[in-house]
Amino acid sequence: MASLEALARNARALANGEVVPMTAAETEVARQLTICNACRYCEGFCAVFPAMTRRLEFAKADVHYLANLCHNCGACLHACQYAPPHEFMVNVPQAMATVRGQTYADYAWPPALGRLYKTNGLMLSVALALGLALFLVLAVMTRGPIWGAGLGGDFYAIFPHNLLVGLFAPVFGFAVLALGMGVRGFLRQVKPATSGAAASGAAAAEATHDVLRLKYLDGGHGDGCHNTDDEYTLSRRRMHHFTFYGFLLCFAATSVGTLYHYLFGWPAPYDLPSLPKLLGAVGGVSLVIGTVGLWRLNRARHPLHGDAAQKPMDLGFIALLFLVSLSGLLLWWARGSHAMALLLCLHLGAVMALFATLPYGKFAHGVFRSAALLRYAVEKRQPNPIGLGAD
Repeated sequence: MASLEALARNARALANGEVVPMTAAETEVARQLTICNACRYCEGFCAVFPAMTRRLEFAKADVHYLANLCHNCGACLHACQYAPPHEFMVNVPQAMATVRGQTYADYAWPPALGRLYKTNGLMLSVALALGLALFLVLAVMTRGPIWGAGLGGDFYAIFPHNLLVGLFAPVFGFAVLALGMGVRGFLRQVKPATSGAAASGAAAAEATHDVLRLKYLDGGHGDGCHNTDDEYTLSRRRMHHFTFYGFLLCFAATSVGTLYHYLFGWPAPYDLPSLPKLLGAVGGVSLVIGTVGLWRLNRARHPLHGDAAQKPMDLGFIALLFLVSLSGLLLWWARGSHAMALLLCLHLGAVMALFATLPYGKFAHGVFRSAALLRYAVEKRQPNPIGLGAD
């Protein structure tokens, strides 16, 4: 309830024209951006710096907006003459990452669940997936041995279709609702700070284009960002693309399968070259490649690039995506074998754990960042409020 009370106090303060108090992390971002605004060496690196130059001071809403606009590429840190060990101690990626994690908890819905962002780590994510898988295994074993229960190759002979829908639909629906309510609260706060103008079709198209391309992981010059040292690399962008599009393809496979089932009366499982199978296979392989790559890059990341406290949450999300994709591919390979029922329980447990933690884990950063990019595309089309020319 603490987050709800804090948001209520902030809303009352805004309504009364008062200055909303900032946390130490938010104050630190404002301090660093004030220095950056005087220097402007990094103005061409990403969307953060052109957006920064439209401000002379940085209130709470501005800080939240810019923190989620930041893609944590690290380019500004490696180019900065005021970076540690300089006495100014300017480290924009790290300062932004700390506030970004705070905003996920601040805008979480229901507010009481915001603290889950701090506890949703690697061990919890994997333990939840394995625990749910064990529960499903025990459910199957109440009807007989699990080894060999899937010899017929029919998933619904193990878990009826209506039972799976009854289990997964409410969890997925809640995840979508929670994420939607969270980003709604975020937009309500940052919209007045980003001109207050409504999103046009052109702004929405530009934001969508930037999201789908991961435009700001190219370092501003196309050579990539940084991960372990001063060397430019496109690895983070590529692994994010493998993961992002792999997830979308898997989701598309499930969606097409749902249409097949309810619209055409074609129940799963499906065989090649059916569309659900093609989408799922390509998406699963892409997810495995992307998550393995992101795990390696995350473990090797320079400690000054991000907030170390959020690493368990990051790794937990990566691990869940990997478990979902790998178990799905293994389930395809082992269909009709003695191991099919066991692998089905593992896959369903991983999917359920992913859905359950979706609103309170790393997945939120993509939703909030997309919202920030939309507000940037809107704001840049408005007259510059400080009269220093257009972006």
